[in-house]
Amino acid sequence: MVELFKNTNIDWLGNRRIFIVISILLMLAGMVSAVARYATGRAPFNLGVDFKGGTVITAKFKQRPSAEAVRDALYKSGVTEAVIQPATDKLDEHLIKLPRLDAAPPAQPAASPQPGQAQGQTPNQSTPPEQQAGVDAGRASVAQALTTFGPEVPNNQPFPAEGNAFQIVGTDAVGAVAGAALRNQAVAVTLLALVGILVFIALRFEWTYGAAAVIAVFHDLLVTIGIFSIFQWEISLTVIAALLTLVGFSVNDTIVNFDRVRENLRLRRRDSLYDITNDSINQTLSRTIITSGLVLLSVLALVLFGGEVLFGFSVALLIGIIFGTYSSIAIASPIMVWWQQRLEPARLQPGTPRTAGGQTQRGAMQRGTSEPKVRAAARGSQGAARS
Repeated sequence: MVELFKNTNIDWLGNRRIFIVISILLMLAGMVSAVARYATGRAPFNLGVDFKGGTVITAKFKQRPSAEAVRDALYKSGVTEAVIQPATDKLDEHLIKLPRLDAAPPAQPAASPQPGQAQGQTPNQSTPPEQQAGVDAGRASVAQALTTFGPEVPNNQPFPAEGNAFQIVGTDAVGAVAGAALRNQAVAVTLLALVGILVFIALRFEWTYGAAAVIAVFHDLLVTIGIFSIFQWEISLTVIAALLTLVGFSVNDTIVNFDRVRENLRLRRRDSLYDITNDSINQTLSRTIITSGLVLLSVLALVLFGGEVLFGFSVALLIGIIFGTYSSIAIASPIMVWWQQRLEPARLQPGTPRTAGGQTQRGAMQRGTSEPKVRAAARGSQGAARS
């Protein structure tokens, strides 16, 4: 394996208080932002159309403009929160997502149908009247903005031979009820993933290792969501997908560190868990930097060149990768060491030699070491001291 750092001897656990203070401040900043917005009557998070409801409009073009051009046209028309997503299966269409609009569209003569609506076509009867008014308002705003590219052509009519033109081929409403269901399902899936991680690591290592890993993952999610609240970046289903990706990525680094700790515990039975954990982190540091660094470069390219559609997904991954790597070293390992030492079945008496880190020379209980043997060893050391 390629090693960027050789003979590294950094006392990571010695700086654990600094790391924990940094993490607490970051989580508190996000919490204060969310609570302050809620207390002042604003939304704590900038939820997207998928969660709070809105309108999804499908626009078909004779010559499809770029997403940036469509976004600029909508912005000039006063539509500032639109998300434009080019259709992947149809190269002449854009999906335009708008937040819910409560204002009704301008009144039109009863005899003249809306542009793009066939004669005799009636509005969607399954949509409530107030929601349908918002859908119609969103459609009218989009149609007015898109006229900068060419005239609107009714559906099922051919495009003109010259110039560009567009058609509104689909208008769908996303209700608040559906958005609430999606939000609840996203929370449930995330919690189930954390429970699965806890069970797996508890079976593979010990339950204290699993608890430390889950706390570290929970820390990563809270920090990422808190930053989204501070900067009011939109949270959509793609952001939820990024958060679930971070759950797996963060716990991967943690398991690599814990596995090296377990190997060193078997080889260095007389060393303290404090020293073994520090050495294990230093031994896997090159692997951690190489893995996380390569992923970080890929995600950074998405942030810079992915456009607005992928911005939420890519920036969530970017934040999560940085803090996921940080938490596997600065959060999970100190919590595991702290917990293991308090569950140690035998305590040494005062006067037992200690390491530079302040821990006993005995180390933590390892798999395969029974409690009677540990107690017998403790009694033997006490007898030797008295003699």
